Amino acid sequence: MYIKCWGSRGSIPVSGCEFEKYGGDTTCIEIRTRSDDLIIVDAGTGIRRLGSQLIGENRHVYNFIFTHSHWDHLLGFPFFKPLYDAAAQIRMHRCPFPGRYVENIVSKLMRPPHFPVRYSDLTAQVTYLNGCPDAFEIGSATVTPIALSHPNGGCGYKFEEDGKTFVFLTDNELGYVHPGGCRYTDYVAFCREADILIHDAEFTPEEYKYSIEWGHSSFMDTLRLAMESGVRQLGLFHLNQERTDAGMDRLVDGCRRYLADNGGQMKCFGVSRDMAFDL
Repeated sequence: MYIKCWGSRGSIPVSGCEFEKYGGDTTCIEIRTRSDDLIIVDAGTGIRRLGSQLIGENRHVYNFIFTHSHWDHLLGFPFFKPLYDAAAQIRMHRCPFPGRYVENIVSKLMRPPHFPVRYSDLTAQVTYLNGCPDAFEIGSATVTPIALSHPNGGCGYKFEEDGKTFVFLTDNELGYVHPGGCRYTDYVAFCREADILIHDAEFTPEEYKYSIEWGHSSFMDTLRLAMESGVRQLGLFHLNQERTDAGMDRLVDGCRRYLADNGGQMKCFGVSRDMAFDL
């Protein structure tokens, strides 16, 4: 399983020299399976560059999974170039909720006055497949959803292939249970011994005091979750829009010091744009 981050910023894209290391694009994750199936998780602004690369690779079949429908996870969708390619086959998995949830999101997004090109004008072949709330298969990978603790709901996912596990939990508040969300202990069990966990870590503990119920976690809550789950690598995600490269480096250094002081063997890092992993 190959995993690449095309955007890790939260809430709104940012730019400037102080954001070069971690990048300013919002959420988009690419996964390539052993069976050569391509999975795209969320369509933040990072998906624009991914689409350009896929066009260059002459790839035409894409599996989409959404975590939820807040703007920063959808902003890039109309700028995904394969949408305008008649050879493209786009398979939308019905997540985070079953029924016509995804169809409604996409059709509303691409409608005047929000965007000049209508959903009905797309030339790609778009089909809808069953997905959540149960586990499902995409080629050689098994995808297991879990409810996020986030305003308006959503799903995080566990991707498993050949004995390796990648868990992606963005926009998940560990310090407060939103309607439909899970308890902290449920997330610990879900993440148990994952090879890589990428989890929301938008706030410092001090910032979180003023941001409870916003749907995002303190990095210390995320670090504790990873340690209690026994994950091998932790990626801090959904980077605060005000968090500069220097600020993010300080946050990561604090996590590493805490791990060293408490006997943790886990690798911890801030997830940056274009960061890639092989499992």
